[in-house]
Amino acid sequence: MNELLIRERQDVILERLHSAGRVLAADLAVEFSVSEDTIRRDLRDLAARGLCERVYGGALPVAPQHGTLGRREGRDSAEKAALGRVLAGEIEDGMSVFLDASSTNIAAARALPKGSTATIVTNAPAIAAALDGREALTVIMIGGIIHRDVGGAIGTKSVAELERFHFDLCLLGTCGLDVEAGLTCFHYEDALFKREAATRARRVITAVTADKFATRAPCSVLALEALDGLVVSARLPSDVRATLEETGVTLIKPATDRR
Repeated sequence: MNELLIRERQDVILERLHSAGRVLAADLAVEFSVSEDTIRRDLRDLAARGLCERVYGGALPVAPQHGTLGRREGRDSAEKAALGRVLAGEIEDGMSVFLDASSTNIAAARALPKGSTATIVTNAPAIAAALDGREALTVIMIGGIIHRDVGGAIGTKSVAELERFHFDLCLLGTCGLDVEAGLTCFHYEDALFKREAATRARRVITAVTADKFATRAPCSVLALEALDGLVVSARLPSDVRATLEETGVTLIKPATDRR
């Protein structure tokens, strides 16, 4: 088949993927009047080019990857600030809390009320810096080599240090979230670190911006049913909320968005 025609079909598949959030090989085969094997080859090619993530029966968009933690912090700042305020509201005085390396968790750290007496453990220097000068808080840094993209320590030494703690609450970062795949991230060591942090906590909550829903990164972190709460964005469409609610996960909504 003409290479131009293949690329044109793949371009249309990408448009469908970005507009619908998911494509199914069977539906695409009917639309283009080709076999499902042909569509699966298209999806394999797109996945090899880093343009989609293959799933059973079709494909999902790749989770957004925006570079270093410092660069990610500046994107969707208003949305992250709103999510951060909700996360901060889950932290009570006297709690032991793990704040994972995440731009939304930086917002949560900044939103903590003055006078909060929690113990905050983090692997992210940016989060520790955001809490500098908060004398009522106890801030503990997980050590090790800081991963350039993650913005936190995630190696073997860092995982070993987690074993010294038991947390009342873990605020976990994620790169993508999908109903089937759950929470995912881009780096294998980061996934191992996140899973260990989650096992050390009584409650695990995450919050992600709307652009991360129905996307998938390569490394699995946690299934949705392992979460004790999911903070959802006001930008999240109502049909996506309904789909998430059907999974049984507890949705935590901003005070201005209780519907």
